[in-house]
Amino acid sequence: MTTPTDLSATAEVRLQQIQAITDAALSHLDDEGLLGELLERVREILQVDTAVVLLLDDSGRRLVAVAARGIEEEVRQSVQVPVGRGFAGRVAAERRPVIIEDIDSADVVNPLLVQRGIRSLLGTPLLIGGDLLGVLHVGTFTGRRFTPDEVEFLRLAADRAAMAARSLRAGSERAAVRELQRSLVPAALPVIPGIEMAARYSPGTAIVGGDWYDVFTLPSGELGVVMGDVAGQGLRAAVIMGRMRSALRAYALEFDDPAEVLDKLDRKMQHFEGGIMATVLYAVCDPELESARIASAGHWPPVLAAPGCAATLLEIDQGILIGVDEVPRRRSTRVPIPPGSVLCFYTDGLIERRDTTVETNLARLCESVVPGPPDTVCASVMAALVGRETVRDDIALLTLRRMP
Repeated sequence: MTTPTDLSATAEVRLQQIQAITDAALSHLDDEGLLGELLERVREILQVDTAVVLLLDDSGRRLVAVAARGIEEEVRQSVQVPVGRGFAGRVAAERRPVIIEDIDSADVVNPLLVQRGIRSLLGTPLLIGGDLLGVLHVGTFTGRRFTPDEVEFLRLAADRAAMAARSLRAGSERAAVRELQRSLVPAALPVIPGIEMAARYSPGTAIVGGDWYDVFTLPSGELGVVMGDVAGQGLRAAVIMGRMRSALRAYALEFDDPAEVLDKLDRKMQHFEGGIMATVLYAVCDPELESARIASAGHWPPVLAAPGCAATLLEIDQGILIGVDEVPRRRSTRVPIPPGSVLCFYTDGLIERRDTTVETNLARLCESVVPGPPDTVCASVMAALVGRETVRDDIALLTLRRMP
């Protein structure tokens, strides 16, 4: 029979184990395995099957999986959960521990939890100084009743995880690059009647930093859509990407033709940023998304999925890369978008792999893009092209749907 003394001793041992990990790791802030090691120890002590840390994105409205054990594809597929919805979203909104003994009777918006057969969940918020940073949750494949001691232990682990996550995000060039990237990607997509949108941004394991997407409304009421990729690595690539984003927005206000915008951007970058190369796709869509004028500077063409038709790569004029030729010759292509269609933009990190051909992955991409809700399409694309794989390059993905 367990006595109060035994419970107290057990709690003390658990706290010492977590403290030992975090105290040692806090002196080595460049250790990217810190959160993973912490989650592994939490799984071992609580005897659970999964452990995940999700952090708030820059908008403060979504949680993004950044570390996981037992369900690693949450991170690789860039799983996102809206605050206030689903299990993790509820933990974040209520800022208190939440227990779900049977997932079948709960509101769960992350399909991976259901697909992997998670039955019971325990989650707690990551808080620093009263500010919400994210959520830590654990799960089991069999029914489980978590005890008050286990809830308290997870809360203590969340305190350590919150400090570790904050330190890791701010303590290295990688963190600086990621933060710059996130600041330049739209915190929230514009809300436009008749058009649905969703996006994913998944940083790779290598130190890169040049992928970006952008969506903005123009004075004409049209919608500007950008997908780009700067060649290079590290902070410099991220900084150049930021300058390109700002310059393109400025030219978009002055010129109606997407091809002319890209030509102006190319001239500016070659003059002020000699030696850089980048691919950029710029589309100007009608306010109702009836059609789009698209110009490319060496970027992969979008995928269009129309109701009743197989998804295909759009046939657009493939202009040359930014930074290659002093006399660029790019042309815009007008593409009709039938009601209910989905338009999918992406960067090469989604389709370029060492073990498979680009043609094979483009075929997978077309198979996974269907005329449905953009959030669902994004999840399907990431599952088909990323799955459980560890990807070195950044991935940017954006889908738009013209409502039926």
